[in-house]
Amino acid sequence: MKNISRREAIKVAGSTIGLTAFGLPVYSSERKAERLSPDKKHKVLVIGAHPDDPETGCGGTMILLAKAGYEVVSVYLTRGEAGIQGKTHDEAAQIRTAEALKACEIIGAKPVFLSQIDGSCEITASRYQEVLNFIKKENPELVLTHWPVDSHRDHRICSSLVYDAWLRMNRNFALYYFEVESGIQTENFAPTDFVDITDVRDEKHKACYCHVSQHIDEAFKESHDMMEQFRGLQIRRKYGEAFIRHDQVPTAMF
Repeated sequence: MKNISRREAIKVAGSTIGLTAFGLPVYSSERKAERLSPDKKHKVLVIGAHPDDPETGCGGTMILLAKAGYEVVSVYLTRGEAGIQGKTHDEAAQIRTAEALKACEIIGAKPVFLSQIDGSCEITASRYQEVLNFIKKENPELVLTHWPVDSHRDHRICSSLVYDAWLRMNRNFALYYFEVESGIQTENFAPTDFVDITDVRDEKHKACYCHVSQHIDEAFKESHDMMEQFRGLQIRRKYGEAFIRHDQVPTAMF
């Protein structure tokens, strides 16, 4: 399919800003939108349930975006309060917040922590509003978040809150889903888009390994390393990250 202008695409499908527009090494089924103007600072939100979710799910893509000059915001629904055995919620939150700050420094992302509690995340009217208000204030062109079919309840809740905000904002930003520990947590994940992270894989791992409290060395060997290699094989590259694009075209258009 030939490239179409941004104006033409808006007529057909609403927002056209997706991974291809950011100039990443993307292998995608989406239409090729025009490159974003380098004269404007463009914003990407990566919204995860816990410290380490954005980094392990799509840290390579975050680094590539930051290196390309985009403003990358790493958003954590919680501070990982229930994530360290033998620690109180306050102790764990302090440790995991510090780990996330170190990781974001390596990635080149701005960290933001919302107000939910690890293991006790909620879907309520006020929680929907909280995420909606936050995303409206940030006004991103691209949002990456959890795939909703996931064995971890917090991940599912995070995805639903972001999806609801996308709907209530009239789908005015591109929405993509990332995977975490596929087969263990993320399930039924059939990617539409892949990013070649070969050149930044070491940097991604350095950021992920900041999360010492999460036994990250063991977790990487059990899942993340294999995911990166498998997604790389799918695009004939060494290492990759995968995403599912939430189609922007209203059902009525088909």
